Amino acid sequence: GQRIVSGSWDDTVQVWCAETGEQLHEMQGHTDRVWSVAFSPDGQRIVSGSADETVRVWSLAGEQLLEMEGHTDWVHSVAFSPD
Repeated sequence: GQRIVSGSWDDTVQVWCAETGEQLHEMQGHTDRVWSVAFSPDGQRIVSGSADETVRVWSLAGEQLLEMEGHTDWVHSVAFSPD
């Protein structure tokens, strides 16, 4: 892959160039630690789960596309289905 995604205790999701290590995008919107991140199967979106009890979906450009609420505690794991 050409990109790496990371989630942090600074409440952000970041996308990096896998070849150079350059930060490409920073996604802000979570209000607590980000525990889990994953790329969609087509590589065009990112999902993140946080201690703020939300799941969020982002575009590669850093735009928040969806915010899903409903958990009553930290979200520790997220994944897209392969279809």
